[in-house]
Amino acid sequence: MSVLDHFLAAGPLTWAALVPAAVLLVHLVPWLLDPHHVRKYPGPLLARFSDAWLGWVAAQGRRSEVVHELHKKHGTFVRLAPNHVSIADPDAIQDVYAHGNGTTKSNFYDAFVSIQRGLFNTRSRPDHARKRKIVSHIFSQKSVLEFEPYTRIHVATLISQWDRMCEQGAKGMSGPEGEGWRGADGRVWLDCLPWFNYLAFDIIGDLAFGAPFGMLLAGADAAPVATSQKAAMESYGQEAAAKVQYFPAVQVLNDRGEYSASMGVLPPHWRPLAVRFIPWYRNGGEQVKRLAGIAIAAVAKRLTAPADRADLLAKLQEGKDDEGNPMGRAELTAEALTQLIAGSDTTSNSSCAITYHLAANPLVQQRLQQELDEVLGNDDEAVATFEQVKRLRYLEAVVNEGMRVHSTSGIGLPRVVPDGGITVLGEFFPGGTVLSVPTYTVHRNRAAWGDDADVFRPERWLERDEKAMQKAFNPFSFGPRSCVGRNLASMELLIILASVLRRYHFVLETPEMKLDIREGFLRKPLECRVGMRRRSV
Repeated sequence: MSVLDHFLAAGPLTWAALVPAAVLLVHLVPWLLDPHHVRKYPGPLLARFSDAWLGWVAAQGRRSEVVHELHKKHGTFVRLAPNHVSIADPDAIQDVYAHGNGTTKSNFYDAFVSIQRGLFNTRSRPDHARKRKIVSHIFSQKSVLEFEPYTRIHVATLISQWDRMCEQGAKGMSGPEGEGWRGADGRVWLDCLPWFNYLAFDIIGDLAFGAPFGMLLAGADAAPVATSQKAAMESYGQEAAAKVQYFPAVQVLNDRGEYSASMGVLPPHWRPLAVRFIPWYRNGGEQVKRLAGIAIAAVAKRLTAPADRADLLAKLQEGKDDEGNPMGRAELTAEALTQLIAGSDTTSNSSCAITYHLAANPLVQQRLQQELDEVLGNDDEAVATFEQVKRLRYLEAVVNEGMRVHSTSGIGLPRVVPDGGITVLGEFFPGGTVLSVPTYTVHRNRAAWGDDADVFRPERWLERDEKAMQKAFNPFSFGPRSCVGRNLASMELLIILASVLRRYHFVLETPEMKLDIREGFLRKPLECRVGMRRRSV
């Protein structure tokens, strides 16, 4: 009888003993052998033997904060998983993420693939270089200026809605149940987060798909999702494009981010088991499909009636690689999905977080409004232009400080060390080791930011050594895999915040209110309840 036959013939009691023994060996042997020489680095006990610890932390929605506390306890180097070391030092950013160091994205990014690999989640260096060549010119400063009119249209719609609410709120009226605002004490009291979500989705919908989702006008979160995704991907016909259902897009995006960020830290062979046996992961998988369906439906609709307009989709269609080849339908849709996710999340999260910090810091809000009044006070236009606000020093300081303290992308983005290894801060790491630099923690580095690094204080951008701060400022990542859309994000934030803060004054609903955050891939506010009134300029 063969060894295999012995195993197959084993009874339940034998299996009950063998399975735990096998699990123990799978996790204990790598720790004993220590092939990547990481056993010396401190960290949670379970993290030394299993990826389960990081998977559990990610699923709780507080990964950046947990890792930050570990670095405060253990220092610069912390082991997060059997083969993953987090390095909390601004100098490590260059070593881990810069051009020419040979590091590649880890299998963490496989959990973010839905339609096909896009610029964000491709792990192949040649494939990424090809995609970036096609996409990067779209987000040059010159191209971004062509997108400004679309941004300003939707900011004007937001202002129109908020003006209506302020006018009615001043009379003591309250809004419809769906809008969730009330008038009292001369202000409108509302959760501003949904409105920043609606704004961001309508802007990126208009830019990426040729038409807004209509969330601002409806005051509601809803987007069409292709129900027959294969047909919509393969056909340019109206029939395929029309087969949709409506889902709350913001919630779908949030659930997908939490699912992918927690799934991505699990070993690949665990992932099918997690989806099969854990309902939370199973629901997340459905949200991945729905989010892809939003892009598929929007692209299918856009391509049935092409418009003569300078939007993202048109520029993606025009782009060609070194061999003169354009993107195929699936690749085009995948890149449009990437822009939908990145363009909506960064803008809405940052706008909301910065509004919260301004409401919580009246003197900062006052100083910003004074600067805006001096520049925009006599302008009849409700919405600022990029030309008017792009060089306002205090506005830029407020935006930078908001992105520092809030750290929309706060986790350490994992990179695989190439064959031959690399040295980081004097420590050698052999090929195959996974390294990351946690943005949330680096953005609180006291050497770079001062002893008040945990405090929202824009003045530091005008007082301290800007070179040292920029070295530790990493809101869009760094190197060849940095955010390609940073110019667009920066333009949107400057226009949105300048226009909104020039027109309205904000206070917190309760002075002690904290901004509650839940983290998937990005750190998202859950609610931001403020009192808002029109300013007289």
